[in-house]
Amino acid sequence: MSTHADTHTKTDGRRDAGVTWGEFAAAEPDLARTVEERFAAHTHHVLATLRKDGSPRTTGLEVRFLDGELWFGMMPGSMKALDLRRDPRFSLQANPGEGTTMGGGDVRVAGRAVEVPKDDTETRARYVEEVEPPEPFHLFRTEVTEVVRTSVEDEKYLVVQVWRPGAPVRTLKRT
Repeated sequence: MSTHADTHTKTDGRRDAGVTWGEFAAAEPDLARTVEERFAAHTHHVLATLRKDGSPRTTGLEVRFLDGELWFGMMPGSMKALDLRRDPRFSLQANPGEGTTMGGGDVRVAGRAVEVPKDDTETRARYVEEVEPPEPFHLFRTEVTEVVRTSVEDEKYLVVQVWRPGAPVRTLKRT
């Protein structure tokens, strides 16, 4: 599934500019693989958006990693879609699963969501072919600005890996 030129905003020199999932995965393939595995472990995850008044809203969401992009599909008129149209910033938390083991660690992706316009029928058709969502739907591709993985090492250390565009993964280890 390729992205149509109208749906892909390029990094424009902003300090907080994001990258595609594919660009992140090329820069940090091991962390990207771990994050994708955590998201693949469960169907539903938690998306945080911002309401009109700036307060946070959390809702469930299914996500897809397809052709170098992280995609969000949503029901028409959903509050999370309206939030993202108004303010594209998001944080996405992988479902930790049952218990406290969190195999692979706890992962979070932050960035901006860019809606694919209805007239980009090529991109939308490819998404439909892969995902088969109920129609109609909102479709957003993401620009990743941060990826965080938190895990426990040797049952002793809390390990936090943080990645941001233009920098290598920074690892913090605490006892």
